[in-house]
Amino acid sequence: MITVKGLQLSFGSGSQSHQVLHDVGFSVGEGEVFGLVGESGSGKSTVLRCLAGLHRHWEGEIRIGGQALGHKLTRERCRLMQMVFQDPYGSLHPRHTIDMALSEPLKIHKMDRQDERVAQMLAKVGLNESFRYRYPHQLSGGQRQRVAIARALILEPRILLLDEPTSALDVSVQAEILNLLAELREREGLTYILVTHDLGVVVHLCDRLAVMQQGRIVDTLPSEQLSNGGATHPYTRTLIDATRNYSRVLERPQQFASP
Repeated sequence: MITVKGLQLSFGSGSQSHQVLHDVGFSVGEGEVFGLVGESGSGKSTVLRCLAGLHRHWEGEIRIGGQALGHKLTRERCRLMQMVFQDPYGSLHPRHTIDMALSEPLKIHKMDRQDERVAQMLAKVGLNESFRYRYPHQLSGGQRQRVAIARALILEPRILLLDEPTSALDVSVQAEILNLLAELREREGLTYILVTHDLGVVVHLCDRLAVMQQGRIVDTLPSEQLSNGGATHPYTRTLIDATRNYSRVLERPQQFASP
């Protein structure tokens, strides 16, 4: 469904130019969850921003369903692919109610049954009608991220780009959001690209992953190899060893339990 070939991106020009992506390439099948992992600054989120149209001066080739993706951010692109950001509070307008946040994309795209769609989408992410006219500051972090997911899904996209969707949340609610994402993927037939530094999240949610280092993909493998000792690339092994210092998830994969 998604094919990326030779993706390159630089910032600045002339002697001040700095290349941050180097010939990045991967493919994602329809309905698959594909992870991008690596240390901070490895280029994971930059790849997502190229896909989402937030960086438009990239070079290379991006195809969705066989169709080349251009640099321009179009309505069709927004309907096809949406992004969920790391910080739900920062991605929601503080003076807009939840109803306004969800209704605005529907109005821009002139979609019908707007009131019904908002109510249905809140229910899908586990929020009842009482949340509809609240403001972001009146919600918990987990509730705000549910709203951010609802806003991303309100246009019925086929692809969600997830940029560290649980890292800004308390540990107690991270599992709830991960389980919600897994349920939505199964129910709605969605395709995810997930950026994370937490390999435990990868084991739980992803089918395959690519490991990034200094703007390059250095390894691509099924996520089960993270926990069964099948990863062989030295940098991937380094990430696994670092994760095991604070998590047992990679030693014994298990379903995340909601509190």
